[in-house]
Amino acid sequence: MAAGWVAALKLVPWGDVIEATPQILQAAKKLLGTTQKGNAEAAAGALEGAGGEPAIPVALQLQHLRERVAMLEQEQQESAVLIQSLAEQNAQVVQAVEVLRRRQRQLTVAAGVLAMVCVGLLAWALRQ
Repeated sequence: MAAGWVAALKLVPWGDVIEATPQILQAAKKLLGTTQKGNAEAAAGALEGAGGEPAIPVALQLQHLRERVAMLEQEQQESAVLIQSLAEQNAQVVQAVEVLRRRQRQLTVAAGVLAMVCVGLLAWALRQ
């Protein structure tokens, strides 16, 4: 099971992932700083009755639209904060995986050296 994870991790282009991380963070911060304008005409159309005539007075429609826009802006702001948080967590995960990858490489080298030393000691012991 661990071999499957190792094989999967080897397939990931970690250099590209690490290079893209700052761009992801920047995009998330940009999204947090901007708000997308909603389509007020679609919301106004939903408030109209049959035949295009208002089902409720215009003042109430306007108040409803203002509340809807405020609610959508709040939801978008919360989504942007969540996306930024996820991007920051992703950056931390990428850094942690990079550290683990370096440690794994060091352990592989150390195990290889240890195996060579053991083979050398075994050969020396057999000659004695």
